Amino acid sequence: MDDDEAVTRALAGDLGAYEALVTRYSTIAHRTASLLGAGDEAEDVVQEAFVRAFRHLRSFRRDASFRPWFLRIVANVTHDLTRSRGRRSDLAVRLGRERDPDGPDDPESAAVGADGRSRLYEAVRRLPDGEREAVVCRYFLQLSEAETAEVLGVRLGTVKSRTFRALRRLREEVGREHL
Repeated sequence: MDDDEAVTRALAGDLGAYEALVTRYSTIAHRTASLLGAGDEAEDVVQEAFVRAFRHLRSFRRDASFRPWFLRIVANVTHDLTRSRGRRSDLAVRLGRERDPDGPDDPESAAVGADGRSRLYEAVRRLPDGEREAVVCRYFLQLSEAETAEVLGVRLGTVKSRTFRALRRLREEVGREHL
């Protein structure tokens, strides 16, 4: 069942179809919430995003893709969370904590690789919010520029300029060998 069929069936009252969407998008939703600053509350953000998406499923434009529409909801719920905390969103990058199955076997190479990733993640964390969000969507979540624009609710040109500025800052701070 593809997304269109799942949405159609969910709108007709088939909860199993909506469950298929939940199963399909839970992992990327959790990763999005974590990378955008939800931290330990990512699970709550994802749950709230699925509830909001279900409530507003009738307003979903059927000519659009479900994934960016839903990830925008995840981003909005995450922003609501970070604003309610009264602090700047914190980017909790977990990718560097997970072992790369294709990574180096020797400890020295692993340490050098881990150091490079840590420096890069710290640099991404320090980017201005808009630039960080663009980088997270484009490179950590591997969304297209159009999907990133839809998720963040900005124009395509804004995504391009934010990504350009962010990569320039990262090159200056971390160096080209890690980009």
